[in-house]
Amino acid sequence: MASRQLIRIGVDTGGTFTDFVFERDGRFNLFKLPSTPSDPSLAIRQGLIRICDETGTRLDRIEVVHGTTVGTNALLQRRGARIALITTKGFEDVLAIGRQARPELYNLNAIKPQPLVADELRLGISERVVASGEVLEPLAERELALLVKKLKRSGVEAVAISLLFSFLHPEHEERIASALTPLDIPLSISSRILPEYREYERTSTVVINAYLQPLMGRYLKRLSETNTEKLNLRVMQSSGGSISADVAATEPVRTILSGPSGGVVGALRAAQTAGIQNVITFDMGGTSTDVALCDSGAIRTTNEAIVAGLPVAVSVMDIHTVGAGGGSIARVDEGGSLRVGPESAGADPGPACYGRSLLPTVTDAHVVLGHFGGAGLLGGEFKLDEARARAAMTALASDLSKVSGKRISVTAAAEGVLSVANTNMERALRHISVERGHDPRQFALLPFGGAGGLHAVDLARSLRIPTIIAPTAPGALSAVGVLVADVIKDQSRTVMFTYRAKETAQLGKVFAQLERDATALLRAEGFPRKRQRHERLFAMRYRGQSFELEVRNTTGDLAAEFHRAHRERYGYAQEQSEIEIVSARLRSFGLVEKLPERKLKAGKSKPHGNVTAHLAGRRMSVALYKRDDLFANTKLQTPCIVTEYSATTLIDADAKARIDEFGNLLIDLK
Repeated sequence: MASRQLIRIGVDTGGTFTDFVFERDGRFNLFKLPSTPSDPSLAIRQGLIRICDETGTRLDRIEVVHGTTVGTNALLQRRGARIALITTKGFEDVLAIGRQARPELYNLNAIKPQPLVADELRLGISERVVASGEVLEPLAERELALLVKKLKRSGVEAVAISLLFSFLHPEHEERIASALTPLDIPLSISSRILPEYREYERTSTVVINAYLQPLMGRYLKRLSETNTEKLNLRVMQSSGGSISADVAATEPVRTILSGPSGGVVGALRAAQTAGIQNVITFDMGGTSTDVALCDSGAIRTTNEAIVAGLPVAVSVMDIHTVGAGGGSIARVDEGGSLRVGPESAGADPGPACYGRSLLPTVTDAHVVLGHFGGAGLLGGEFKLDEARARAAMTALASDLSKVSGKRISVTAAAEGVLSVANTNMERALRHISVERGHDPRQFALLPFGGAGGLHAVDLARSLRIPTIIAPTAPGALSAVGVLVADVIKDQSRTVMFTYRAKETAQLGKVFAQLERDATALLRAEGFPRKRQRHERLFAMRYRGQSFELEVRNTTGDLAAEFHRAHRERYGYAQEQSEIEIVSARLRSFGLVEKLPERKLKAGKSKPHGNVTAHLAGRRMSVALYKRDDLFANTKLQTPCIVTEYSATTLIDADAKARIDEFGNLLIDLK
């Protein structure tokens, strides 16, 4: 008879592997399956059936939280739906005009990304609301019937509705939505999704949402209706919390950084067990590397993200991504230089050592240099073809020899591949730390992903980061993160108040209404009031500035908090200047049951032997440890390689390494 126990499962879909983590009898269990890029749900269904078979649990007795890249990939590859935009007449081209800011300031031939809506489907309707919220021109009801006919003939799959100042007067958008309901296609309404000012960013966000709605809706329906039973499914959103599958299907723009955000949540959980609050997270997978900076134990979010060249104004984690991963392909470019990435071998055909290609990748370089200790991947389940990796790297060395005019050895070529990859990733780490006024020496580096531990020591030394926290199960930390993440609801309202006591008092009414709405939504998802938490945020600026900073009022002195935030971001504060509160934002948490933290037993750990590997340009004997056999409070012999099911960690001779009581591998580079 099937067990009635409710099994909680975290699932993260990556470019190479799909990770599964589930809690059973107080312990985490994890495994990986090859991803199925053509339809990610195939690998997920396979993994869920495996868990049900192992635990004797039915599909309707599992709770799944999913970190997905479906929306991200559709946006990057322009594989979304055919959509229309309805806006105030005269503002049909706001997507094409955009802002004056250019990503390449001195490139006169720079090409802007094409709008997601075709010219002929950007439709204006007669109406006008002014900045005070007053209706200057009523909605032309007579145009609605013609609009419906045109949309029906056009064959659009979804519609975005974004009228001027609709966040102050949403009635016009609601009437348009009501008229379009008979079309039976998804509608994205700006006053519901993003009731904030800035028509370009708001319109872009709502258009992206409409662009992804049909695809995400079909995907989640296909996934949640596995066989004849419906899954209890939640989806990780970009801000660090999960939402129901129904909300994700309606507002997919909130999931475009779904996978990476789960990793940051998991990383912060690991950092807390190690007693460290300031961390730089470093997630290196098969296709890309994601980095984020978290100080004082808090996740940094932004409402000014750019994804695929398009602004996204909903709350997302402040994550920076580069095209460098274990599957990044190495090649010699037209100028004779060694390049690594951003093209990736992915899961299919994969690196040469996977046995299906002869593409030289970062993973193949590690194989040639002996950095896996002959252990393979997935605890030995996934054998690596060392001969094929060496053949691919030999071909690359030959190409380098031809352009350089001197013989380049296979070892030198492999070391060169890792050096170039490290340079790309170091640039990303500097971008989120040094370039934003943060001293990396005051942070710990927390590497995860299947390849993060192989590069962590070199990168930490480059940035003079003193400590590395290598958590347990680093290759599945994103799946752990989505599993432990709270349910989060983000709401906002543009208010445009001058910061004075009288005006600020009015904010209480705004927040009270937002909290009532959020409380009802969370209660509907099974969270009673005692399992809810609400956090008030303020988008603030000095009068005359164009952009805001998001401020948490933790001290009671909101002005002082803003001056501090401004000084941290820009290096100065204008304490005599007038302050504006532009938007009130509420982040509401449905607090999920926390999973138990498992402590290791104390004891002595010995290497399982020694292997030969190339480190720091030298061939040497290196101690080999198995992570599962390590005890708490153990000091490791260095240099060493630490292998485990989901990842491998490489530690050089000049580092000190130990295991703490929660199983974190702490590496000291001081």
